[in-house]
Amino acid sequence: MKRQTQAIHNPYHRRDAYDALAVPVYNQVAFEFDNAEQMALAFTNKIDAPDYGRVENPTVINLERRVLALTGAKSVSALNSGMAAISNTLLGVAEAGRNIVTSKHVFGNTYALLTTTLQRLGIETRLVDLTNIKEVEAATDANTCCIYLEIVTNPQQEVADLTELARVAHKWGIPLIADSTAIPFTETNLKALGVDIEVVSSTKYLSGGGTSLGGLIIDYGTTPGFTERIKLELLFNLGAYMTPQAAYMQTLGLETLNARYRVQAANAQTLAERMQHELGDRLTVNYVGLADNPFHELATRQFGPTAGAMVCIDLDSREACFRFIDRLKLIHRATNLFDNRSLAIHPASTIFGNFTDEQVAAMDVRQTTIRLSIGLEDPDDLFEDIKQALA
Repeated sequence: MKRQTQAIHNPYHRRDAYDALAVPVYNQVAFEFDNAEQMALAFTNKIDAPDYGRVENPTVINLERRVLALTGAKSVSALNSGMAAISNTLLGVAEAGRNIVTSKHVFGNTYALLTTTLQRLGIETRLVDLTNIKEVEAATDANTCCIYLEIVTNPQQEVADLTELARVAHKWGIPLIADSTAIPFTETNLKALGVDIEVVSSTKYLSGGGTSLGGLIIDYGTTPGFTERIKLELLFNLGAYMTPQAAYMQTLGLETLNARYRVQAANAQTLAERMQHELGDRLTVNYVGLADNPFHELATRQFGPTAGAMVCIDLDSREACFRFIDRLKLIHRATNLFDNRSLAIHPASTIFGNFTDEQVAAMDVRQTTIRLSIGLEDPDDLFEDIKQALA
């Protein structure tokens, strides 16, 4: 089956008692067993049966299995946020005395996790230019536990060569871990490019309507012991498992993901081109889908013809950004990405607002940048809103 069909028709693990077409929300903590032996086997992971809602739930398992079928991964773990997916993944490969090679171009909370929380646990973070493979090679050594990156950085829109990064990582026998939130995993084949583990904020495209928080860890099985550590240690000890309510809403979102993403990506492409062509004297557009973007050729080669639904624009000043955002009438002033509705935010003062000005500048987050998340509205209406907000 093609991916879109598979997203809707992947068979259920167990038949529902009432043959519901959609797997119900199993809002349960505990599950009964026929006998003590079955209970013991379930709790020691020797049979495939949910034992306790903090680590297994039928509704969540159904979402995990659907993503598994769509990606061909070894395992999928659904957690309660994108940050939970990132933190559990990094704790799954790191330990005191090891280091993580990554970029300063990562999401604000990811940067804080790497440079503050993990640093406090004795895990070093080495910030390098991931587009400079010689710099990556120089930073990677026998104590490196992984190379970590975002496939399209937020909001800088940087794209690194995954094949080259995988070559360096695999030379040292370590995984290449990629946050693939920017472009859905249904559109890419990162495993073929050498990515070993994907992390995804399913709050974004999967949720669609901004209805639920979630995160996914997609393990392609090339990192020995990783799935076992996630499933048998970190899920138990850190308690970050996805809720059944979120899994239900995101399973429904998965069924329409392909249709929604196609519209959002097309809208983003149309708006980026139109803003560049018609408003280029008043703003600068940063979008990897534009033919003159420095990362366009690499992004197209790695991720295919679509470039996601995040478009960034730069105005003359921070004050101009605030005035623009305040004048918007259709586009919502809100955080989040890849909602059905279009959203606008000033990253430097919000997502990165708790960092010093020096730190923000070092991360190349400009005070002049506005991040737009393009939704499902008619692109003509969105363009008119942007145009009037510039007036």
